[in-house]
This record gives sequence, structure tokens and C-alpha cells, in this order.
Amino acid sequence: MKKILFLAHHRIDRSPGQRYRFEQFFDYLETNGIQCYLANIINENDEKALYHSTNILKKIKVGVNSFVRRWKHLKNIDSFDLVVIYREVIPTKSTLFENYIAKKNIPMVYDFDDAIWVKDVSEVNKKISFLKDEKKIEKIIPICKHITCGNEYLAKYASKFNSNITIIPSTVDTDLYKPIAKKYKEGPVRIGWVGSHTTVKHFEMITDVYLKLKSKYENKIDFVLIGDENYQHRDLGIMGVRWDNEMEVELFNSFDIGIMPIPNNEWAKGKCGMKGLLYMSVGIPSVMSNVGMNKDIIEDGVNGFLPTDDEQWIEVLSKLIENKELRNKIGDKGRETVLEKYSKNVIKKTYLDLYTSLMK
Repeated sequence: MKKILFLAHHRIDRSPGQRYRFEQFFDYLETNGIQCYLANIINENDEKALYHSTNILKKIKVGVNSFVRRWKHLKNIDSFDLVVIYREVIPTKSTLFENYIAKKNIPMVYDFDDAIWVKDVSEVNKKISFLKDEKKIEKIIPICKHITCGNEYLAKYASKFNSNITIIPSTVDTDLYKPIAKKYKEGPVRIGWVGSHTTVKHFEMITDVYLKLKSKYENKIDFVLIGDENYQHRDLGIMGVRWDNEMEVELFNSFDIGIMPIPNNEWAKGKCGMKGLLYMSVGIPSVMSNVGMNKDIIEDGVNGFLPTDDEQWIEVLSKLIENKELRNKIGDKGRETVLEKYSKNVIKKTYLDLYTSLMK
């Protein structure tokens, strides 16, 4: 039986990126004769230090522990037929481990789903940003046998350093993510956003839109923000809701409209539209900024909407707020799109065929 080692930062089912890029395919790969091993370097205690604490010594300790764990992971590297690296082996400037694996002549796949060569540091980690090197991706890609990435924009960047590239979009488990009977049949139309404390700034990009809609519709609409339980906005009546893996499908289904505002910059062009795809998968209309891969996913006015400015955001959201039939129609078409192009079931054989070919 062939064996693949997946090197990533987080434990299983902790990181959305890891789940949508490879974790959700483990069962399928294993039923087809490939054993999958995930080696993570960050545990729950480390997360508190990295994402919630401003104590630099605690963060440095996490870095040291991560380094030690990686050495242990690579002790039996010769027993693996393929190594898949998600973004980087360790979150510092070092490419020591990537070069070590390359010298062992074990084929490596490098996978990424963001424009990670662009500097994007959260406030809580600004003081240790000197330890990171966004451009180290340019050192890793050339020593890998194959590159997988989430969209054409990322592939164009990777092609400067390696010609062996496969574009594989991030996908949804449509057997899990599906429409369920609405708990909120009556009452306000719920306009929802899902993200984290580091991306809530994107939700806030169009705060003026939300305020105008709230003024226009008053108690006929509610704004719901999931992922940052500490977030508050009194004028909009928002109290952030904590993300809950056990309730993920219900959380998305609790919306009537899903929104994904993002800036029009190099970082955003690398995004794979996952937030929008998840809204669409449960049959709710998705309204996304007209940026990057969003334009590939959405046919404006057919399976979602792509507003370009505040005026269009207000116009589109107003139509959806006032017209339940339109919400259902757009939501149904969105679900169809995900089933046809962005479902785990559509993509899984691509991974199997690719990994099998690299392990020969």
C-alpha cells in the first residue's frame, strides 16, 4: 500500500483550508489503496499563544516546539512514497525541511490556495512578522515535483518557478453541505457572513451599505456574523457568534443571504471563493465582490451576484431582501453550480490520479 505524508500546520478538522484542499479526501484515497498521514505542528495550546496572545516569548516557544515536532515527523520520511506540503513546512523563513525532503528524492507536491507571497499579517502577530518570509515560496516551488493550486491566478504565479502545475479548485462536501428546512421561516431576512477575527475587516469594508439597508428596512433584516464571538456593532445589532464545527451546516442554513466582500488587490485575487461556495452549497444566494475567482464561480444574476460598488451592493441586497422567490431561484442555481463544478465528488478522482502518477 502506498503512503502519503501531508505536512500542514493544524490538526485534523481544525483549518478550513486543509479540510477543503485535502483532508476531506483521505477516506476516498484510503479506499483506493493510499494511506494518508497528517503531520501537524500546532496544537490547541499553541493556537492560544499564536492567535490570541501578544506575548512574544510564548510565540517564540511555539516556533521552537514546531521545529522539534517537524524533525520527529521526518524521522521515518523514507517510508513514504509522496509528501504533500500545504503552504509551508514550518511558519518561519526557513526552507530547511523542504530541502531535506528533496535531497531524499521523495517526490513532493506543493499545494496552496492563497496569494501567500503577499504580506498579510494579523495585528496580534505584527511583532514577530520579521520571522516570516513571504517570498520563500519562490524557493520551495522549484524543488517540488508538482504544484497544485486553487485557481488560475495562483497557477500563473507558480509557473514562473515550475511548469508542472495542476489547478484544483477548493471543493465542498456536498453530501454534508446541503439545504435543510429553514428554522427562520418568518421574521427578519438574515444577511450572514462567516469568517474569523483576522478577516472581519473584509466584512467591515461595506459597513455604509449595511447601515443604509438597516435604515431602509429596520427590523425587517438582521445581520449575522459568525466566526468572531468578540465582534460587536451596536448600530447594526450584531453580536458575533462563535464558530462551531458540530453546527456548521445549520449555521450556513440559518442565513437567507450570504455575503463575501473582499478588496480588489493582489491578495484577494488569490482567494478561491470558498466562503461563497459554502453559501451556494446550502442553497442560499451568494453576493460576492467582483474580484478574482469570484468572477469564475458566479454568473451575475444567474447563480449569484457580483456588485462592484456600494450602490450595486445596496441594489442587489435590496432585491433579495424584498423578493423571497428570487432568493430561492438564485440559491437553487448556486447549489447546481457547486454540484457540477465544485463538489468533492467531482474532484476526488483528480487527486487520486495525480497522486498515483507521482508515486510510480
